[in-house]
Amino acid sequence: MNFQITARCPETKARCGLLKTSRGDVKTPVFMPVGTRATVKTMTPLELEQMGIEIILGNTYHLFLRPGLEVMKKAGGLHKFCNWKRPMLTDSGGFQVFSLSALRKITPNGIEFASHIDGSRFFLGPVESIAIQKVLGSDIVMAFDECTPYPCTYDKALESLELTTKWAQISREQPLDQTQQIFGIVQGSVYKDLRIKAAEDLVKIGFDGYAIGGLSVGESEEQMIECLDWVMPILPEDKAHYMMGVGYPYQLIEGIARGVDMFDCVIPTRLARHGNAFISNGDTIPVKAGRYAEDMGPVDPECDCYACANFSRAYIRHLMNVGEVLGVRLLSIHNMVYFEKFMAKIREAIRTGTFNAFRARHISNMPKS
Repeated sequence: MNFQITARCPETKARCGLLKTSRGDVKTPVFMPVGTRATVKTMTPLELEQMGIEIILGNTYHLFLRPGLEVMKKAGGLHKFCNWKRPMLTDSGGFQVFSLSALRKITPNGIEFASHIDGSRFFLGPVESIAIQKVLGSDIVMAFDECTPYPCTYDKALESLELTTKWAQISREQPLDQTQQIFGIVQGSVYKDLRIKAAEDLVKIGFDGYAIGGLSVGESEEQMIECLDWVMPILPEDKAHYMMGVGYPYQLIEGIARGVDMFDCVIPTRLARHGNAFISNGDTIPVKAGRYAEDMGPVDPECDCYACANFSRAYIRHLMNVGEVLGVRLLSIHNMVYFEKFMAKIREAIRTGTFNAFRARHISNMPKS
């Protein structure tokens, strides 16, 4: 078995587990930093390892375009190319093609699209996506899907889902290395019967893990949680559950309470690039703001990361405002450590049977996005 449950919350569906890969076990629930172009922005692999991060993401679409598969083959795969020795998950490229709606044409076998870089024409479908991910050598491969837009009519969502289910079957049939696992992706927009059908069909196909996609694309928080409530009871208990593209701390808590094991999001580094830092209550502060110009305290007094232990808000604000990349790096370090420690606290709360109290305490205090 590639996933082992090690602890359960007696009051919710939250659980701790071990996601087993050939490059090591990953403790879940886990937040996976996004390394779109073979790097987590501004961070070195050594820094990520020192923070305790066990798994990161790579982006099939972007790596296919640049540096391209020939470079990847010559490097010996994505891990060697970026010198990341721990597990890695690659997305299928479906979401990126979804975001290029003005540059794409959907066909029964995949999607024709124009590169956002130079307009060159390419084709990406389930056969091509899995072949690319095999070359990349990721530990977890994602089935090719169409990310259904929001808002979306029922008929359009059904049409999109039928394609995704067809592509899921084709994805599952493609050859992979023995060390690679493949996850299916539940779509269906915000329609209950479509989400349920999507989950049931994927379980019939049979995957090594299951992801919930098509969320955090414009729907309300209530709709996001509803989709989880519909889908999670259908997914096999003995497989890892992955909520894609999410999110903020309170979203992680609510997903975990419903049995989600894995998350990814660009939030830690993206907010850092805009001068924002997470603090202990789950809120963010705009370190670039003028009110911190003479603040000699750390970003977060309760944090002992390298940035907080050595530099003041005033100094980091100065770096950000004069365009020095160190400012972005320090805030990225802080935000990444915040998320890693937050997930460690959640795992401990599940193990000690205090997760529901942890959830109530944090949800009541955490601001919403």
